[in-house]
Order: sequence, then C-alpha cells, then structure tokens
Amino acid sequence: MNITATLSKARRLFPDKECVVDGDRRLTYRQTAERVDRLAAALAAVGMKSQDCISVIAPNSLEFLESYYAGSVLGLIVNPINVRLLGPEMAFILNDAKSRLVIADPRYKDRILEALKEAKFVEGVVWLTDAPPILTKGRSWAYEAFLDKGKADFREPEPLGDDAPAHLYYTSGTTGRPKGVILTHRNVTVHALGAIAEFNLNDTDVWYHVAPMFHLADAWATFAVTWVGGRHVIQPEFEAGEILATIEKEGITLTNLIPTMLNLMVNHDQAKKFNYSSLKVILSGGAPIAPETVRRIISTFHCDYVQTYGLTETSPYCTVSTLKAHLKELPIERQREIISRTGREFITVELRVVDEQGRDVPGDDQSVGEIWVRGDTVTPGYLNRPEANKDAFKDGWFRTGDLAVIDEEGYVNIVDRKKDIIISGGENVYSTEVEYVLMEHQAVLECVVIGVPDRKWGEAVKAVVVPKPGKEVKEEELKSFVKERLARYKAPKNVDFVDSLPKTGSGKLMKRAVREFYWKGEKRRVH
Repeated sequence: MNITATLSKARRLFPDKECVVDGDRRLTYRQTAERVDRLAAALAAVGMKSQDCISVIAPNSLEFLESYYAGSVLGLIVNPINVRLLGPEMAFILNDAKSRLVIADPRYKDRILEALKEAKFVEGVVWLTDAPPILTKGRSWAYEAFLDKGKADFREPEPLGDDAPAHLYYTSGTTGRPKGVILTHRNVTVHALGAIAEFNLNDTDVWYHVAPMFHLADAWATFAVTWVGGRHVIQPEFEAGEILATIEKEGITLTNLIPTMLNLMVNHDQAKKFNYSSLKVILSGGAPIAPETVRRIISTFHCDYVQTYGLTETSPYCTVSTLKAHLKELPIERQREIISRTGREFITVELRVVDEQGRDVPGDDQSVGEIWVRGDTVTPGYLNRPEANKDAFKDGWFRTGDLAVIDEEGYVNIVDRKKDIIISGGENVYSTEVEYVLMEHQAVLECVVIGVPDRKWGEAVKAVVVPKPGKEVKEEELKSFVKERLARYKAPKNVDFVDSLPKTGSGKLMKRAVREFYWKGEKRRVH
C-alpha cells in the first residue's frame, strides 16, 4: 500500500476533525490534505518528479508532516536530516542522496548554507519563513508563497508500487561514512498497521510529537495516527515544563519519549501540578531504562508504560515490552521488571536470538546471541552500499548487531552493542567515528571511545586517550577538536589520559574490556 492512502482515508472519513495542532495553528484533516496537495503541486511545478530526492532540515512542525505526505503524493524520496549535524556532515548526506531540493528552517541557516557550498545536486531551498535567505546558487523560496506555485490543473500521479523507495534515513557509519537506509512504501505502511494493532490506536487518540520527526522514534506515528484519524500535537523543541502542561491542555493520550526526557519530566518541580488523566500509555526507547525509573514514570503519570526497541533499518520497531495477559497476574514489581526489558517481538517481524553459528540460543535469559529479524518492515538495503548490504543480511534475516538474551516467554533484553553504538540522550553515536577524529590530533597516539553510564543522558561519550610520547594535550582541547569536526553531541563529555590501553594477542584494542571497566564503576582511570 502507498503511504498516500493513509491521509486519503482520514480525509474521507474525518474531513472536519482536527488533524494538527502546531502552536497557534489548528487544522482539520480537509485543510491539512489541501495544503499537502498544494505542496505536491508546487514541487511538481519546479521540476520534482517521481523518485527524485528532497531533504528536510527542520524541527517538528506542520510543514514536516506536510513534506512527508507531499513526497508520497509525487512519488519522491523524502530524506529527513538531523538538525544537529554540522555543515560538512549535511553536505555528505545531500550529495550521497543526490537531493535536488531542501525544505529548511532558517534557524539552522549558517550550517545549511555551509552544506550547500558543497552540495552538487541541490537546485533550491524552501525556507520555513516569509523572508528566505538569498542563495549564491540555486533558487530560494518562502514556504507559504511556495505553496502558491502549483498549477491549477495539477493531478496526482498514479501511486507507486509498494516496494518503491519512500524515505531515506541516514545512520552514522562505523567507518566514518553515514549509510542511507531505504524504506519503502510497504515498510512504512505495514509498520503503521502494526503500531495501530500493538497500541490500539483509534480516532480518539492524540499523539504528541516530542521526539524529533527526523528520527523514526517519532516519524512512524505520522502515518499510523493519521491512518486512524487521530490528532497530532506538535512540539518543536523539548522543554519539560511546557510538555507537562501540554499533556493536560491538549488531552494527550500517548507519545514516545527517550529516558532522558522522561527523567527530566518526572523530576520537574511542576510534575505534580498537572492532570494526566488523558494519558493511556507512554512509550520509551533509544536507551536502556531502570525498573526504578519506570516506577517513577507510572507513579507520576498513572498510565501504562511500554519499552520499545528498534532500528532505522526496521521502520523502526522490533520489540515492545507490552505484557501478555497472564503476566499481568505477576507481582507488580515483577511486571515492572518485564516492561523495563527490551521486549517481545513486534507484530510485523519475526525475531531470533542466534549464536555465532546462526543457531537459536536457548530461552534461559542467560545465553547471549545476536538479534536477527525479518519481515515486511525491514529495509531492502542501504543506498549504494553493496558491502554493507552483504554484511547486514544472511539467509533473508537482517542482522541487527545487537547482543541479547531471551527468556522462555520470548522477551529479549539487550546486553551489549556489537556495533559499539553509544546512545546518548536518544542520539546514536558510533565510537569509531569519534575515534577517527581524535586520531587526527597531533598529540594522540591511541584512543578508545565508549559510552559510560550517565544519570541525565543514559550514556555519555567518554574518550580514553594515550598521548604520544613527549606530547601534552588538555581535555578541553580534545573536546573542542571533536566539536569542530562533528556534531556537538558526538564529542566526549570527558577524557581520561592513560599510559596504555588493553590489547588482544594480535595487538587489537580491547574496547569491550575498557567499557566493562568503566561500567563496573570500580575506578575512574584505565592503566
């Protein structure tokens, strides 16, 4: 099924029902669909055609939702870009995706303009402002004026097939090159149907877009909630007190938040002030969460809690920690332990935990294996990365790279990250990407970058560095060095200097040994 059908159905069934709340703007489904049509017509008028790529660099907004849908109407490939990336990082994505047009918020103007200097295929930018910046090359439009560029005789083209690419999300690359994850119309719509079933979504639901819409942690809800005629409430930036107040004001029924956000919310001095009776469930993912934190979430919001786990490559959900009916008879503390786990397989996927020989590990909650999944929500592959595709798939199964245990009920729990990913404040950071930058510094001989426990961020980026003999370097100097070359959230929060790092017999750095050392909390330094 084509993504366009999800909005078309809501437009037919709920034309006068409120669809989007974005600040002072409140639009019905009819009004939203009409704006989507105008945006699609305008994109066609400036030359965008089926399977061209357009990029979106913007915070959560009505325009972001409209871009997702207008792209599907024309058969474009929509490429959401992380707004926190630096100019060179954005430029790499724009070029790799061969993006022809960018829809952008001017608050990121400097970095976007820097990226455009290196962008080879971008022909223009549609700015979310009435006074668009003038570009040295390419066209520049104001979004609302751009909507008027469509031709009166515009007709929607025939929908593309289910397996046509619809979205292109970039993940950080373990070799320093981000990979473009292709998601098809089938991937997105099947996942939306799965979410409708798993979370019992219907037209009474009010979804709160708090997590970034450029991340699949939130983007999937754009399509699932629309399909059932629910209401979208959009939050452009995270502010704990404002979010608490909005839950009461707008009657929010569900949302997805990372543990860092939830921690700030339950510890906010106004947390007990508001009425959260509208909330049905809070979903959380992107980082591990402790049962005690879950207890505080439930006691504050008095609603159900579901832990989720997924990847960009799986649209995103692989698991949810929803309790089976008979498990609700267990003592409450045991229930909280289960819902704090990674969870059981999502309805749209088959999931296995396998050993190095590809055999299923026993469901003893002790034997560790890699999570493999397959299903209609799994990406067909990475853009222009044949070797990465070869490594990622085996016998029709997608190898997640995440190591976990599984119990007799089929609930898995991640115990390690095979790909050395660090999840800090819900953002993915690959350690090797940071290590490569640190190794460019003239005073660094060796280094290991790991994630360490952090109360605020879940995990914090930490660098353990061996300086070159006779060279001196300060912690702040290395932090600044990384921030000049990568997005700030990828920079180490702190740096330890050591004389040597543990190695294997073949001379390879033993990153896992360093990580275990810090997670045990026995010492602050490695020797």
